[in-house]
Amino acid sequence: MAGNTSTPGATVVSRALSLLFAFDERHPRLTLTQVAERAGLPLPTAHRLVGELVAGGALVKRPDGDYVVGRRLWRVGLLAPAETGLREVAAPFLNDLHAATRATLHLAVRDRHEVLYLERLSGRTSVPVVSTVGTRLPMHTTGVGKVMLAHAPDDVVEQVLANLTRVTPYSVTSPGRLQEQLAAVRRDGYATTVEEMTLGACSVAVPIRAGGSQGPVVAALGIVVPSLKRGRDRLVTALQVAAQGISRSLG
Repeated sequence: MAGNTSTPGATVVSRALSLLFAFDERHPRLTLTQVAERAGLPLPTAHRLVGELVAGGALVKRPDGDYVVGRRLWRVGLLAPAETGLREVAAPFLNDLHAATRATLHLAVRDRHEVLYLERLSGRTSVPVVSTVGTRLPMHTTGVGKVMLAHAPDDVVEQVLANLTRVTPYSVTSPGRLQEQLAAVRRDGYATTVEEMTLGACSVAVPIRAGGSQGPVVAALGIVVPSLKRGRDRLVTALQVAAQGISRSLG
């Protein structure tokens, strides 16, 4: 259950929110019955409220009958102050880096136990990736996720280590091995993945700090390429230069 609001006295707002919160990265498309079940609402109530959410643009009903989050709601989410400010500050640095590499770039932050993608730039030389703006993915299978996990509170790290999933045959599912990688991220200043989220895709990511090199890590900047066998050092340097510029601009 995403939440149980079938309790008598639940407000219309709380019930509508439970319907919206039924959607997540693992459930981007739901039938009406699934929405009702995950929200903990009777089907007739869910049908009425979902209809109003569709009419308001918060949800969209697809031709096959499934429901997805509407772009209007997505645009509202991007207005959150931290995300908006970070995306605006990072934009020129991302554009410059993309012009130089023509590879997929990611700007991401931690959202509880997952990594949330705030921006993605891709080009003609980009390799296939599953990320989109607004996507949440596991932290242990992504470069930007490993950066955020390496600098996350202990309780977050413990929760992630206890729930390691295998996305590809190369995903790290050993808590001990992942802890070693996180220690290397903190020591070396960057994280890497090799086909751990998507086959044929490798990544490098570096931290973005608030207020300069000694500030807290608030985001991660990453690049996705077909291979890291050659050019890894060059990519790390380019990412670090961009990340330092973003960090200084955040103030």
